[in-house]
Amino acid sequence: MSSDDDHHDSHGHEHFGPADAATLATRDGSRATWISLAILATTAGVQLAIVVVSGSVALLADTIHNATDALTAIPLLIAFRLARRRPTRRYPYGYHRAEDVAGLVIVALIAISALAAVIEAIQRLIHPQPLTAAGWVLAAGLLGLAGNEIVAQYRIRVGRRIGSAALVADGLHARTDGLTSLGVVIATLGVLAGFERADAIVALAITVPIGFTMVAAARAVLHRALDGTDESTLALIEAVAGAVDGVAHVEDARARWGGHRLMADLTVVVDGTLTVEGGHRIAEAVREALLHEVPRLADVTVHVDPHDHAHEPPGPP
Repeated sequence: MSSDDDHHDSHGHEHFGPADAATLATRDGSRATWISLAILATTAGVQLAIVVVSGSVALLADTIHNATDALTAIPLLIAFRLARRRPTRRYPYGYHRAEDVAGLVIVALIAISALAAVIEAIQRLIHPQPLTAAGWVLAAGLLGLAGNEIVAQYRIRVGRRIGSAALVADGLHARTDGLTSLGVVIATLGVLAGFERADAIVALAITVPIGFTMVAAARAVLHRALDGTDESTLALIEAVAGAVDGVAHVEDARARWGGHRLMADLTVVVDGTLTVEGGHRIAEAVREALLHEVPRLADVTVHVDPHDHAHEPPGPP
């Protein structure tokens, strides 16, 4: 049976539930990004003022990380904005992959911020400078810790809910920056205890967890960018489609992410004596079942092939 009808079939309900859910997810992602930007920009601004007064290199590293984390909101906002555009002849699948590109930009920004912190810490380790306004530095470190953890929990929660690897990566970045803020507190206490180079040593040490976070975020984002998914998703797609009445078995099930939208295509094998209309009805039933039972599935293409009885193994005599 021809699968041409099924391509029309796969787009017949584009603007119903799944598309609406994807649109709402994009809006949720944009809102989370704007709120995070406001919190982190405020935190970085306060910390920068204290850096000028105190000369703390650990706090400077923390401020750089917070400012960079705030700046990572920009590629995400651009990506979420692009995701709302309708597909065109030039981009027939839409602009949802812009979110994956934003994730790569975020990973690059994490790497740049870590490198900047390392360079400044080494310079200060070689040429130590006195720390002033220690009480304000302690307060700034605690402020950074609280602000980053709030943002991290919010971004990760929303990112996981809408299926955005880029937003989750940004949340992990914020959580790591919270560790750098904790390092500021430790460094200040060390300086107050008489260890002058504690500020620079801690600034250098806090780049280690940033490196681990960068690797974890890069793996997640590259997994999506390379059309990676997980076996449990494919197993669920095959199980749901195979349970639809009239489906003999499922073949060539595939799935990939476009931003936070999951898309799939598969072939269902049906009785070869069915009419085109009969095969169309089965394909439509498979599509509806998948869109309702597979989390974050936004679009699916169902192909139909006839079951070849001639190649069945002979039954018992």
